[in-house]
Amino acid sequence: MSTEVNLNNIKKAWPQLASLAVEKRNQIIIEIADLIKNNTKYILEANQKDIIIGQENKLTNTLLDRLSLNESRLNSMAESLSKIASLPDPLNIENKTWTHPQGMLIRKIRVPIGLLLVVYEARPNVTTDTIGLVIKTGNAAILKGSRQTENTNMALAKYIKIVLEKYNLVECFGFYNSLTEKQSIELISDKNIDLIIPRGGEKLKEFVKTHAKASVLGAGGGLCHVYISDKANLKKAQEIIFNAKTQRPSVCNSIETVLIHQNLLNTSSIKDLFQPLLDHKVIIKADQTICDLNENFELAKYSDWETEYLDLILSVKSVNSAQEAIEHINQYSTGHSEAIITEDNKEAEVFCQAVDSACVYVNASTRFTDGEEFGFGAEIGISTQKLHARGPIGLTELTTYKYLIWGQGQVRN
Repeated sequence: MSTEVNLNNIKKAWPQLASLAVEKRNQIIIEIADLIKNNTKYILEANQKDIIIGQENKLTNTLLDRLSLNESRLNSMAESLSKIASLPDPLNIENKTWTHPQGMLIRKIRVPIGLLLVVYEARPNVTTDTIGLVIKTGNAAILKGSRQTENTNMALAKYIKIVLEKYNLVECFGFYNSLTEKQSIELISDKNIDLIIPRGGEKLKEFVKTHAKASVLGAGGGLCHVYISDKANLKKAQEIIFNAKTQRPSVCNSIETVLIHQNLLNTSSIKDLFQPLLDHKVIIKADQTICDLNENFELAKYSDWETEYLDLILSVKSVNSAQEAIEHINQYSTGHSEAIITEDNKEAEVFCQAVDSACVYVNASTRFTDGEEFGFGAEIGISTQKLHARGPIGLTELTTYKYLIWGQGQVRN
């Protein structure tokens, strides 16, 4: 990917994209999806180069899983683009219209944000999801990938650029991979950028926040919890925690901690609750009370309650009440996704109101926290902050609004 990108020129070219009709924006996205589907072999070959380099550099299994593509994942990336194209136009929607006492018509409408910078690590799908979302929302964008996915991102960018050049939009986008620290700081602090979205580890996010001049929309970490109430259906609980931990442990919506009501510890079926996890080679680190239930559990340390493992490791703690569970979650959670397993609707409602996270589930896996699962087509990340977006960063979150005021010569008295 080129490092010769002039952000001032991108900002100047952006209105050309912002003014395109939604039918044209959708067509561009569909053509990118088709090119990716038709060039699977080339993209997977490029990805395999990144995997081999990653293995040689002793990347963790978590990182290798994140950057790995296969035909199924690549098809899903193309399908996500098609879904984005099929969604309603997020722009020019009238949020509100009213008339001023002096006769002026005031309209509040949705518009693009401008020039976005998306900085991300080891996730090739972020490249395609970002392109689809920013084209749909009429935003220009700089995509800053990582060295770990350089070959894959170059392959994806090749086909994206073919379509952008066809529609004379290539000047609205920039692609980077390997930059020096000085170059990265210059990019992040550029005055032309309107919004920065970092997606990666805490070091990356802190680096961006330190040097950014524009607003930063943080795609946060995922220290997610499940609380199993003494009013829970334990069969549901068993299936939910197994799915939420093992389906894809390297992603931010997998769970890291299970809190379990102490009244359940004396039930005959409680020992079966964690057996599927043990069978799946999950390491369970628990407090002493729960360790006494199974000799295969390890004794947890204080640091385990504040650790995002992103691996087949789970911390488990007993609590005296739902209130204690809520307090634990609000203390240690990163504000991503939490769940309660209970058959008591009133208890569930209290939990939903009191837990301060972007997504709160009742009797369901946290793995559903995802832009596509929420019907957004795709996402750039999950925001754990409260302004201006929270939860999956989809189409609406990549727009802002402005007021249009139409008059006939009115002046303020």
